[in-house]
Amino acid sequence: MALDQSFVGRTYPPTAPYEVGREKIREFAEAVGDPNPAYVDREAAQRLGHADVIAPPTFVFAISFKAAGDVVHDPELGLDYSRVVHGDQKFAYTRPVRAGDKLTVTSTIEGIKSLAGNDIIDVRGEVHDEAGEHVVTAWTKLVSRAAEEA
Repeated sequence: MALDQSFVGRTYPPTAPYEVGREKIREFAEAVGDPNPAYVDREAAQRLGHADVIAPPTFVFAISFKAAGDVVHDPELGLDYSRVVHGDQKFAYTRPVRAGDKLTVTSTIEGIKSLAGNDIIDVRGEVHDEAGEHVVTAWTKLVSRAAEEA
């Protein structure tokens, strides 16, 4: 069943603040195999003009995808999460994510379409710091696979 187009434009409340820690950044950089010293060494980050270590560009996926959970678990939307796969991801940064940031994400449904029986939903996550300043916009495309015919 196709998702209701009237949900396009719906915005969900901001998430609780997520405090970015140095250890989380280090673990993430290690997990993705990125040896950039600015991700693990404060002095290296400071030489690049940052106050503290910065996070790899895809680090924010963990918090923006969790925020998109508010969308996918919205009972009014009726999305069958057991059929959902991650279709695409992109980011547009105002500045890097830094250790010590306290970030919130506000999710908005940007688009809903059906294609070959699959529901495709585009979610935009606006990420702001504790001062309300924009840090990054994350776009997530989710695909709810069509139910298999008996």
